[in-house]
Amino acid sequence: MAAEIHSRPQSSRPVLLNKIEGHQDAVAAAVLIPREDGVITVSEDRTIRVWLKRDSGQYWPSIYHTISAPCTCMSYHHESRRIFIGQDNGGIVEFLISEDFNKMNHVKTYPAHQNRVSDLLFSLESLWLISTGHDKSVSWMCTQSGSMLGRHHFSCWASCLQYDHETQHTFVGDYSGQITLLKLEQNTYNIITTLKGHEGTIGTLYWDPVQQLLFSGASDHSVIMWDIGGRKGRTLLLQGHHDKVNALRYLQLTRQLISCSADGAITVWNMDTRRLEAPQWLDSDSCQKCEQPFFWNIKQMWDTKTLGLRQHHCRKCGQAVCGKCSSKRSTYPVMGFEFQVRMCDACCDTIKEEDRTPLATFHEGKHNITCMDIDPSRGLMVTCGSDRVVKVWDMTQVVGCSIATGFSAR
Repeated sequence: MAAEIHSRPQSSRPVLLNKIEGHQDAVAAAVLIPREDGVITVSEDRTIRVWLKRDSGQYWPSIYHTISAPCTCMSYHHESRRIFIGQDNGGIVEFLISEDFNKMNHVKTYPAHQNRVSDLLFSLESLWLISTGHDKSVSWMCTQSGSMLGRHHFSCWASCLQYDHETQHTFVGDYSGQITLLKLEQNTYNIITTLKGHEGTIGTLYWDPVQQLLFSGASDHSVIMWDIGGRKGRTLLLQGHHDKVNALRYLQLTRQLISCSADGAITVWNMDTRRLEAPQWLDSDSCQKCEQPFFWNIKQMWDTKTLGLRQHHCRKCGQAVCGKCSSKRSTYPVMGFEFQVRMCDACCDTIKEEDRTPLATFHEGKHNITCMDIDPSRGLMVTCGSDRVVKVWDMTQVVGCSIATGFSAR
């Protein structure tokens, strides 16, 4: 059911410590239990399981509970030992886990949505349960009374959310690639703004309340950092994946961002360095280098008796250029381009060899990653996916050995 892979890290890469197997369907979510050698998992097979590490080094289920519908997401609050599980039928089930993690009691069921619950969060400060669903809505409910406090509808499926407890601001990502910022009140709400930057479905969000940074990952294979606290609209584009980004976690102490994608890639970004914003793409009817017309510029094609060219864009300066004037490719990590991208010849010639030094490291999880959780105090990470396997990793050699002492001292 579970196999121990390594007992201690061997090199500067994620080290697979354990593989936990036993679910009969895709694992929807997995979280590490703080200060315990345990993992909580929920699955499409309708089971909730609490795995505790035994003296043998293997994880065995101490709780195995089945609910009425497939599990889709989970929020676990360790201090109160309350766990909330979103279901495929739109309901959310709350349980209370015993101190020894050997028993779980049902508290109540919330009729939150009319369709699949895509994400949820519990706020102890406000005693709210906030959730998004495939019924194109975000809802917030009172966990004391179980009653609905408010709901907001979108034009498409709401896929993920993050919540700032102090200001009661909620970030909601959707299938159109937009992120909506809402200010929630007891029985009402205000739409603050809409963040647009992704060209695909928002798959995951992560909010850092200390630096007031929002990180988003999407099916367009990119990650964007939104500087909310700076109030200047500053955004950083990070491109270091070949598949949709499904999980994010920012480590505030070491200024590192960890992102995981559907192809199993684990990327660790160094955010404690100078980075440049990618430019906006410029519009033009002709190449801004050689002035040859693009194929829709019929008048210039007729006047010059030339065929129109296809439009491209330089990733460094944003100018609209033809293929001949942008024949070169280069990485440019300071602007978030860890893979080679198209650049105009002039910009490519200005990039020095030291400018190509990577600002991210790339690792292989070797399974489809749909969800990830990290315990910074111990340098542990857990990943899970549609392959029904849960993996526990030692990340201390990747994100720095100082994280254990740094977080425990706070």
